[in-house]
Amino acid sequence: MASLCCSLHLTPKFYPLAPKPFLNFTFQNQPKSNVRFSRRPTITRMSLNPTPAIDRLISAAAYALPFFNSLQYGRYLFIQYPQLGTLFDPLLPLLSLYKSVPYASFVAFFALYLGLVRNPSLSHYVRFNSMQAVTLDVLLVVPLLLTRILNPGRAGLGYRLMVWGHTGVFVFSLLCFVYGVVWSILGRTPYLPFVADAAGRQV
Repeated sequence: MASLCCSLHLTPKFYPLAPKPFLNFTFQNQPKSNVRFSRRPTITRMSLNPTPAIDRLISAAAYALPFFNSLQYGRYLFIQYPQLGTLFDPLLPLLSLYKSVPYASFVAFFALYLGLVRNPSLSHYVRFNSMQAVTLDVLLVVPLLLTRILNPGRAGLGYRLMVWGHTGVFVFSLLCFVYGVVWSILGRTPYLPFVADAAGRQV
């Protein structure tokens, strides 16, 4: 009987020890909520600093200058594949307007260089993309000068090399145009091969 009374008096003292594992369980799960909370500022910082829409539009439009001037190198490709020329039919009104302005290429070049690249009030994003377009437009003059100097004629190996060279220049310029416009619309910085390094030193 005495042992029974002792056991009745001792057992309630051990009951408060039972909830401790539950306290440990909730404490161990607490760092998971802290990990989720630490990831939120990264997402908000990315969304608070987008490239302005006007900067994207100006940068995308700047790549139209070298593209329009490179269409002359694609005439051999259009002669060989006439159906390919139909893809550029929507651009014919813009091309006709561009060609109707006297010295449109020089006017657009200096407007792009003096009005955008050398304008300190504009963002670095616009100035860099404009400088890439200007540099690419300058490089497009080199094949034309080589053609006039070498004068490969209308037949033979020299003529074939000229056709292949002009076609390659047009394809390269077309890829740069698509790449530059798409990346500019997305707000990302396009880095054109053979052009980005020279443009970065001038901005």
